[in-house]
Amino acid sequence: MSTSTPAGRAAAKRSWQTPGFVIACGCLIAMLAFGPRSSMGLFTGPLPTAHGWGRDVFALSIAIQNLLWGIGTPFAGALADRYGPAPVLAGGGILYALGLALMSVADTHLMLHFSAGLLIGLGLAGASFGIVIAGFARIVPADKRSWSMGIATAAGSMGQFLFAPMGQAFISAYGWQTALVLLGASMLMIPLLASSFIGTGGGKNAPTVTGADIGFAATVRQAFKHPSYVLLVAGFFVCGFQLAFITTHLPPYLTAAGISPSLASWALALIGLFNVIGSYSSGVLGGKVSKRYLLCANYTLRGLCTAAFILVPISPVTVILYAAAMGLLWLSTVPPTSGLVALMFGTRYLGMLYGFAFLSHQVGGFLGVWLGGVLYERTGSYDIVWWASVALALASAAVNWPIDEKPAPSLATSEAKA
Repeated sequence: MSTSTPAGRAAAKRSWQTPGFVIACGCLIAMLAFGPRSSMGLFTGPLPTAHGWGRDVFALSIAIQNLLWGIGTPFAGALADRYGPAPVLAGGGILYALGLALMSVADTHLMLHFSAGLLIGLGLAGASFGIVIAGFARIVPADKRSWSMGIATAAGSMGQFLFAPMGQAFISAYGWQTALVLLGASMLMIPLLASSFIGTGGGKNAPTVTGADIGFAATVRQAFKHPSYVLLVAGFFVCGFQLAFITTHLPPYLTAAGISPSLASWALALIGLFNVIGSYSSGVLGGKVSKRYLLCANYTLRGLCTAAFILVPISPVTVILYAAAMGLLWLSTVPPTSGLVALMFGTRYLGMLYGFAFLSHQVGGFLGVWLGGVLYERTGSYDIVWWASVALALASAAVNWPIDEKPAPSLATSEAKA
């Protein structure tokens, strides 16, 4: 095609947008977006103390963040399905940066809830790995889909590994307020990286789109009439409950038990490091073995590991072992969950349908963070929430077991139609 024509010039301009380049940029976005969010527990102590607030105030802000992240994700996913991931990721990165910056100067409960809760929550909805995963699913063949979901999730975990100690180093060197500003500045890289997704998705002509084109409303109705999708969504609630509770409350829980703040921050980092292995392995295995069995095994092991951790005396060794074990299981639920959504309904509305599953995840996150703060203030202990986490993990394993791992009946020929 001649580059003198408009189509030729457009193709030439996008010649650098190879799948490998887009995947690399998407992984960097996932890493950046998940980093500060996973480091919020480092501010549980210094921020409320500076203002004379209880730990429950900060916990409510992070709970709102989790909830808004969940509520915003189906809408962000729908926008990405229609217009492509690029504008959604860019807008999310800007909101994220603004939320972190305003969080540093929040001196009232309302301002903290607005910045740490609403702005960061909506920023995460647009800029996190859920949108990246939906973008990847449109540029890779079906046999590589689970792998791409795993690598995007693993990249987010690398963000946790890098940002947790970096955030603690910023707090130690410059104070918690400057640390938040520096973290916010790093989020401004997301809009630049998002430009790699221009032209790679959105509309009916996006690459490798599968699934029946029946419209957003009809797709949602069909999805929630499909029992296996409902079970998947319900089980994902538990993942959010556990992750948000641990991310926010594990550092203060450990320091109250005599563990140094440095090791507490490294516990979060180790979770992120080991989850790079866990998420990537989950993505690879999801293309070879039953995805529902992977989910059942994950939740069962989470429950057993957490029960063991809270039953034995806390020491540096048990902290490291628990962080490593939970890291392997941390976001390893994401590739099989998103993979099952794609299997059931195709990729045409994957961003939106995974978004509804993620909303369930974040409702769990809201309750995990909020109940952790409230019950700590009332009882002086996290014991109730720890044991609730164990029970919910085992319940989620049971919920995922009956999932029918095949395309939804009404969309059974969607791959062939696409």
